[in-house]
Amino acid sequence: MNSPVSTQPATGTAATGGPRGIAAQAIDLSKIYGSGDTQVRALNSVSADFVRGEFTAIMGPSGSGKSTLMHCLAGLDTATSGSVRIGDTELTGLSDKKMTQLRRDRIGFVFQAFNLVPTLTALENITLPMDIAGRRRSAEDQDWLTSVIDTLGLADRLGHRPSELSGGQQQRVACARALAGRPEIIFGDEPTGNLDSRSSGEVMGILRSSVTQLGQTVVIVTHDPRAASYADRVVFLADGGIVDEMRAPTADSVLDRMKNLEQV
Repeated sequence: MNSPVSTQPATGTAATGGPRGIAAQAIDLSKIYGSGDTQVRALNSVSADFVRGEFTAIMGPSGSGKSTLMHCLAGLDTATSGSVRIGDTELTGLSDKKMTQLRRDRIGFVFQAFNLVPTLTALENITLPMDIAGRRRSAEDQDWLTSVIDTLGLADRLGHRPSELSGGQQQRVACARALAGRPEIIFGDEPTGNLDSRSSGEVMGILRSSVTQLGQTVVIVTHDPRAASYADRVVFLADGGIVDEMRAPTADSVLDRMKNLEQV
């Protein structure tokens, strides 16, 4: 069995494999909740590109719009105005059926809650989206699945149910499930929020490895500077707009920038 992936923070080097291009794009994106005196502008004309083969962390104070931005990018929420693209597909105007198909076939998700089915084994949870879609696995698909399982250090846990796994192991299974279908992009919403510091480092190392070793594109929302330090870049939001961007982040540099944002 392959050894577990490194849990060291990134040095800012994006994946070298695969063609470079835009995996996801927000164009002049605005999101307004409510109306009149209760109106809240969660996003205010946000434009941002997310490059293939790169790991991006989205950060900002509470209420800055970071989760709203990710949910709009992932097709989990609709913008009030502006547009979102996944690859060359415009999400605006897609029918519910086509949106569901896009999320199933082209996007992976890792959430704070592991969202594993308790009656299924780790392997069954990993392959569940493909099984639901009725997707027949080719030899290439099986090779990819084996590579993901080995990279995440899960080969000896495949027969275990979620209750027999630690929190960190459950999130590893959730990461494997997100990777198994070879999505164009993986979104993570506070993926380490329910984990202790050691398990958090392991999961962030897995996401980092999925970029550097497997050529994936990852975008996460996090409040944790150490988690953000595994990314190639950090995008900072405040008051519904992008206010800064940082390359080759460190936990200390991210923490300093967040302190400045919260003091404004």
